[in-house]
Amino acid sequence: MSKIGLKMASLLTMLLMLAGLVTGCGDTASKDLKIGVVYELTGNTASFGTAAANGAKMAFKEINAKGGVLGKQIQPIMADNKGEPSESSNAMTKVITQDKVIAVTGFTTSSNGIAGSTVAEANKIPFVAAATTNPKVTLDEKTGKAKDYTFRVCFIDPFQGTVGANFALNSLKAKKAAIMIDNSSDYSKGLAQFYKDAFTKGGGQIISEEAYLQKDQDFKTILTKIKATNPDILYVPGYYEEVGKIVKQAREMGITVPVVGGDGWDSPKLTEIGGPQALNNTYFTNHYSVEDTSPLSKAFVDNYKKEFGQMPDAMAVLGYDAAYVLVDAIKRANSTEAAKIREALAATKDYKGAAGDLTLNSNHDAVKGAVIIEMKDGKQVYKETVKP
Repeated sequence: MSKIGLKMASLLTMLLMLAGLVTGCGDTASKDLKIGVVYELTGNTASFGTAAANGAKMAFKEINAKGGVLGKQIQPIMADNKGEPSESSNAMTKVITQDKVIAVTGFTTSSNGIAGSTVAEANKIPFVAAATTNPKVTLDEKTGKAKDYTFRVCFIDPFQGTVGANFALNSLKAKKAAIMIDNSSDYSKGLAQFYKDAFTKGGGQIISEEAYLQKDQDFKTILTKIKATNPDILYVPGYYEEVGKIVKQAREMGITVPVVGGDGWDSPKLTEIGGPQALNNTYFTNHYSVEDTSPLSKAFVDNYKKEFGQMPDAMAVLGYDAAYVLVDAIKRANSTEAAKIREALAATKDYKGAAGDLTLNSNHDAVKGAVIIEMKDGKQVYKETVKP
């Protein structure tokens, strides 16, 4: 063989070896399906994100134990959005562009979910949000239509606000309401508006409306103004960190009227911050109650307690359901292609989750009921369920 022939043979051998290496790497990589799990693991709402991430991890662990999906094991790629919209964009960008996930689940707060969905849409990656209730998460503000790749397993604030207002009017017999709004939160501002609309439509009157910001510590000046208006009820659609301080300070100032809020209250930290006695005569709308007696819910609660040594909250069950809904869509799509997973998600109907049955509507929002929770001596007590 000539020198040229030898060189050609050596080059061909090298190319075949490289091809084998590439193929081998592909086979190794294809053993797992990477799914992004992006939550508020640190920051002001870390209690939410940690619980929801635990729910997601437990779901994927159960699915993998049963053989995975499409014959492969799920590899959760965890990322912390640090409770900030800018960090949410960064975390989503990382799991999508660097970690090469096929889909993402996560997010418990609306401002972060809105930021995360922008990245998912730009990259055409299916995204199932767990507990982001503001309509802007799934709706494109420019077109007024549903975003293509963003979905969620929770109810939205127009429904939640109406449920809270009707409970105040009908069950608590309130006619005059004061509202405290977290002006740094899309969730709080949106939920307050929907509550106001429903409360006034039902014959109630908003007699005081005050604003605060996340991480504020002293609410006494605002509460002094509210006390002077003598409301029948105080509505606080905020997150547990500030809500606990608001309720504690309100009671210290002699404000004894019922305080009502939304799902942002649901954290064990609420009682730690506010105190069991101060939180008596308070109520909030929520996605779920641990007193739910359905077999799926009871199994979830039992398994969660075994896995993490504590009772799950609504964020935990929504993280769990979001993970399962995403995997269910991948199974039905019988594919890891984003467009096919998106189509399967859009067709989700009568899915039986641990937090109840859900159907995703044309806006990619979950159609499901809400529960009213009463706080009694530091513990959550189920009051009633309201169907959509």
